[in-house]
Amino acid sequence: MSEITESGAPIPARSANPMRLETLVLLRWLAISGQLITVVFVRYGLGYDVPLGACLLLIGLSVLVNAGLLIRYGPGHRPSTRLAFLQLAYDSLQLGGLLYLTGGLGNPFAILLLAPVSVSASTLASRETIWVGTLVIAIASVLSLFHMPLPWIEGQSFEPPRIYLTGVWIAILCAVGFVAGYTNKVAHEARQLVDALTITELALSRQQQLSALDGLAAAAAHELGTPLATIALAAKEIRRDHGEGELAEDLDLIIDQVARCRAILGKLRSLRPSGSDLFDSATLSDIVAELAKAHEGPALVEGKSISLAQTRAEQDEPVIARNVALLYGLGNLIENAVQFAKVNVTIRAVWDGKRVMIAIMDDGPGFPPDLLSRLGEPYLTTKTKDRFDPRHPDGGGGLGLGVFIAKTLLERTGATLKFFNARPNGHACVEISWPRDTLVRNAARDL
Repeated sequence: MSEITESGAPIPARSANPMRLETLVLLRWLAISGQLITVVFVRYGLGYDVPLGACLLLIGLSVLVNAGLLIRYGPGHRPSTRLAFLQLAYDSLQLGGLLYLTGGLGNPFAILLLAPVSVSASTLASRETIWVGTLVIAIASVLSLFHMPLPWIEGQSFEPPRIYLTGVWIAILCAVGFVAGYTNKVAHEARQLVDALTITELALSRQQQLSALDGLAAAAAHELGTPLATIALAAKEIRRDHGEGELAEDLDLIIDQVARCRAILGKLRSLRPSGSDLFDSATLSDIVAELAKAHEGPALVEGKSISLAQTRAEQDEPVIARNVALLYGLGNLIENAVQFAKVNVTIRAVWDGKRVMIAIMDDGPGFPPDLLSRLGEPYLTTKTKDRFDPRHPDGGGGLGLGVFIAKTLLERTGATLKFFNARPNGHACVEISWPRDTLVRNAARDL
């Protein structure tokens, strides 16, 4: 199974995109305000000897940077990765300069060195985050050795013990590693999930558009049926009144082409669009047979077969709607089973008064045991490209967005999916089960 686009080409995982310039500028305005209030309060509120001129110069430089960015790009601009990285690098250096003037790592505000790392980890790619983290570590290392005295009461001095400064330096190093690693990992997974859900919606939308096109075709077939029948009747009447000749040949050609048009319209009517006729709903076994038939052609080409089985119960077989999400999800799983089967794919339908279950099993090598607990996650193949996958000997994993899309669509109809290997040597199996009432009710809902 592969990712889906309108053109049929696969969609790669989206890379991290920096946030809007307005957000970065707003964060810097907040930093500027906090720095200005803190410096002024310490100097005039507490009466400590702060190098006010140099501090205000650094704060004013940030004001100029913000104003210049807004004038140059505008608040709605989405900066490139390089520009966003440069802004965070500047923020780190500017904060490092303020800390140098106010006591280095002995200043309790040294913890704010983690802020640029956190922003980078949540918005930029891992490479840029590593560079920002490395810069922050370098700044912390310099500040642990070189800095101006910590502002203190006039006539007194306060110099934190060297062991304390070393501890702060080590703590900042550990925090940079944790914040960068954890935040970047969480943000990356969140972006993957958003991308995968977007592709799922695209696949469902595409299927709905095809259903709508089927409806237009069937409507056209219905409307054209009557005039074609009239043309055929009139042509036959005229043909009956004429013997052989050029006119008779033309009439035979008209009758032949009308018959051809009616045959084409008959095929269009068989598309059965949703909401247009009594075939919108069907029994569970008919739905399964319909989906299996759609994949029999590719299976036969590869020398494989699809077997259908039923476990009948005393209760009547459930009648469900041909819901787009249900049909697409089941079809995706059947396609996956056909792809990895050696000889045979078995599809079993089971129902009773409370539950309905469909099991899809192939006789292939089975799911990789170490991935069973994670099946259905988006972009799972990106984590297994470099390792051998028995369900995809040519590489690339083979368990990517297709399983995620199928699982997501089926769960929207109320289904619960279970992935397992039926035998120790393979035979991948997927069990899809619904509460019977939920399936009958939700499958008919337009998702």
